[in-house]
Amino acid sequence: MNSNTKGKRGERAWRDELRAAGYTSARRGQQYAGGTDSPDVICAELSAFSFEVKHRERGNVFAYMAQAERDAGAAKMPIVAMRRNLHPFLIVIRAQDFFTLLRNCDLSALTTH
Repeated sequence: MNSNTKGKRGERAWRDELRAAGYTSARRGQQYAGGTDSPDVICAELSAFSFEVKHRERGNVFAYMAQAERDAGAAKMPIVAMRRNLHPFLIVIRAQDFFTLLRNCDLSALTTH
């Protein structure tokens, strides 16, 4: 399978994860906007985030975050959603953004799995 096909499959899988979590407006970004700077997945309910999706067995998470930061610009929070074959998605965010999220959520509502 070529990397372009695998990338599209990863984007669809992340879109489906978001939809399953209740974010029903999630869709692939590139197919609609057509530009190379479009986020991989767009979701109206999560418009503060810019998603960069990677479906790879190995890679450089720092390069992925740099790409997410470029695509996000100053107005959005860059998020890398990445996975390997047969593994769940992992989310990579900058520490500063993690702390921003913590300050803005109800920690008492969180549970561990």
